[in-house]
Amino acid sequence: MPKVWIEVALNGPWGRERQPTIPISVDDIVADGIAAARAGAAIVHLHAYDESTGRQRDDWRTYASIIEGIRAQCDVIVYPTIPIAGSGFAGAVTGARERYAHLEELAKRGLVEWAVVDPGSANIARLDALSRKELGFVYQNPDAHIIEGLRVCADYDVRPSYAIYEPGFTRAGAVLASAYPGLPAPIYRFMFSEQFAFGFPPKPQYLDAHLALLTEAAPGAPWMVAGLGLDIRPLIAPVVERGGHIRVGLEDRLLGVHESNAALVEEAVRLVRDAGGEPAAAAEVRAACTAADLKLRRSA
Repeated sequence: MPKVWIEVALNGPWGRERQPTIPISVDDIVADGIAAARAGAAIVHLHAYDESTGRQRDDWRTYASIIEGIRAQCDVIVYPTIPIAGSGFAGAVTGARERYAHLEELAKRGLVEWAVVDPGSANIARLDALSRKELGFVYQNPDAHIIEGLRVCADYDVRPSYAIYEPGFTRAGAVLASAYPGLPAPIYRFMFSEQFAFGFPPKPQYLDAHLALLTEAAPGAPWMVAGLGLDIRPLIAPVVERGGHIRVGLEDRLLGVHESNAALVEEAVRLVRDAGGEPAAAAEVRAACTAADLKLRRSA
C-alpha cells in the first residue's frame, strides 16, 4: 500500500474578496492548520497576513508564531511562502536577499524544513478575464532570486519545494539544484489549473507529460500535484497509481468556494484510500525525503 503525502495549502495570497473562507489572523491560521493536520495532512503550507489590511505580509515573526502554534499541537511539516513578486498581493518587488530574508531568519532558528523556491516566472491570468482583454500579472522569479532561495536551502539544510507552473521549470530546477552539492532533494510540484491560463488542465495525459520530462531531468525525484483555481480530485487516483503525492486546500481550489481546509483534507484521505494508498504521517514523509537525498548523492 503506497504511502501518499497529503499537503494542505491553507490560504494563498488571494485575500477574502477572492477566496472568502481562507484564514487570515494568526490564531485562525494556527487553528486551521491544526484541524487540517488532524484530518490527515502531513504538510501544511501557508501565507502570513497583515490582519489590518487583509493582505499578505511576509514577516518572519508572524510566520514563527504560526509555525510554533501548529507544531505545539501536531507533528507536521509547516512551511511558509515567499512574496508573490509582480502580483500586487504582497507589496512591491524586492531584491533577492530581501525576498528570502524571512526564510533565512526562520531557518537560523530551526523553524523550517521546506521552502518555496519556484524555478521560473509565469503569466498568471484568469481565462475568463483574458476573454475580456483584462490583464493578469507576471509571477516573477528571476534567476538571481531562485539562486538566493537555493543558497538559503543549501546553507541551512532546508528542502526546496518547486512549483512547476510550466514544463521548463523542471529542467531549470534540476540544473540549478545540481549546482549545490548536498542540497536536499527538491520536491517537484506540478501546477495544474482550470481557471488560469498557465500550464495544463488537470488530466492524466498531462500528468504523464510532466512525469516523462521529470524522468529525463531528475530521475527518481519526489513529486506532487497541485495547482491554482482547480478541482484536483480527478487526478488523485492517477497520482496514487503513479507513485506521487497530492496537495489540496483553499489556496488551490476554484476561487469563490465556501469550503474548509479540514473537509478538503478529509475528502483527499478518502480518495487516496479508495485508490489503494494510505496517507503518510510527517515522520514517513521525512524518511522518504531522506531516502531521496541518499539516492541523489549516490547518483551525483
